[in-house]
Amino acid sequence: MKLKALINKYNSANLVLRIAISIVVGALLGALLPSQKWISEFGVLFVGALKAVAPVLVFILIICSLATGNSRFDRRFARVIILYLVSTLLASFVALGASLLFPQNLDLAVSADVSVVPTDIYEILHNLLVNAVSNPFASISDANYIGILVWAAFLGFAVKKIASPVTLTVLQDMSNAVSMVVRWIINLAPFGIMGIMYTSVSTNGIGIFKTYGSLILVLVITMLFVALVIVPALVGLVLRHDPYPLVLKCLKSSAVTAFFTRSSAANIPVNMALCKRLGLDREFYSVSIPLGATINMSGAAITITVMALATVHTLGVPVSLTSTLIVCLLATIGACGTSGVAGGSLLLIPLACAPFGISTDIAMQVVAIGFIIGVVQDSMETALNSTTDAIFTATAEYAAWRKQGKPLPKELFHDHKVED
Repeated sequence: MKLKALINKYNSANLVLRIAISIVVGALLGALLPSQKWISEFGVLFVGALKAVAPVLVFILIICSLATGNSRFDRRFARVIILYLVSTLLASFVALGASLLFPQNLDLAVSADVSVVPTDIYEILHNLLVNAVSNPFASISDANYIGILVWAAFLGFAVKKIASPVTLTVLQDMSNAVSMVVRWIINLAPFGIMGIMYTSVSTNGIGIFKTYGSLILVLVITMLFVALVIVPALVGLVLRHDPYPLVLKCLKSSAVTAFFTRSSAANIPVNMALCKRLGLDREFYSVSIPLGATINMSGAAITITVMALATVHTLGVPVSLTSTLIVCLLATIGACGTSGVAGGSLLLIPLACAPFGISTDIAMQVVAIGFIIGVVQDSMETALNSTTDAIFTATAEYAAWRKQGKPLPKELFHDHKVED
């Protein structure tokens, strides 16, 4: 009976509070007991479980939404895609400004491996097309979200045309069952985050801040500026309301788990649950959230731009307006092609260095530095990427509500209307 009471007390506690406690506990254990590596297994299990269930969840949700839904693709999808792309482009421009105001020097003295780096935009676009038509089972097992989106869409439309009511009921039940499994995993997030925090502290300590503290600071401040200024500005422009209640709610609910899992794909279930709490249309967000995990990459654009321009400054390469604008464009396009997994943006750095005539060998040294600081850089990048998936999905739907005359949620938009 005592165990049941303890479980009930755990389940009734606020998830954010539980996560905050787990962060402190994990950090203390990492500092005091660095040799107890078994603690890190909690993090391995948590991230592994999320990454394993996310592709299945997305595949089933999209099929179910398209097969059972009555709505067609409407302006919400166009609006959310525009928000994804515009925010990514603006993030690259902000990163450009930060790099010019606070130029960084790097220690380029590490080995390079150039065997897996995209060489041009054509290769990135080619890879996207190849991934789109990959074997659907391979796409699920490899977490290839472009392939998952494409095949789930095809199957969803096909099922809608030919399926019987019984089949649709089975699909709905499967979707609910997988969603329930996701909720179970998310409920155990504090234990997983404790393990992740333990691993970060016991393995890396604070050494990276001594060597690359200035670079980390520029990346973090730039990402925070985008999250707290650029993104709210876009939301406010679209909704004509004070954007911060929505933005802060999404940051609170999504950013923490994204920060520690360091994977937009793994955070998809978290964003799905957030969208449900925001009262959004499941048919819409079950497509827009996984799409965002693939093409909404503001954090990746910042990483690519800042690291490329840090390389330029270190080498003393002349910077022209044309070359910097090309870098921003390459960062935007390249970021949209990143894989949604930890460190996915770093391999695009050589591409962004190309307009300055920097060799791939040198650029790959910068990639290695990126992996060194990834405990902070990649965590912040993923938190920004994944949280804005939910923010822009909500913005696109609320904009549709506004046009229909439907009232927006009072807890998010009370008495803060921006004048047209």
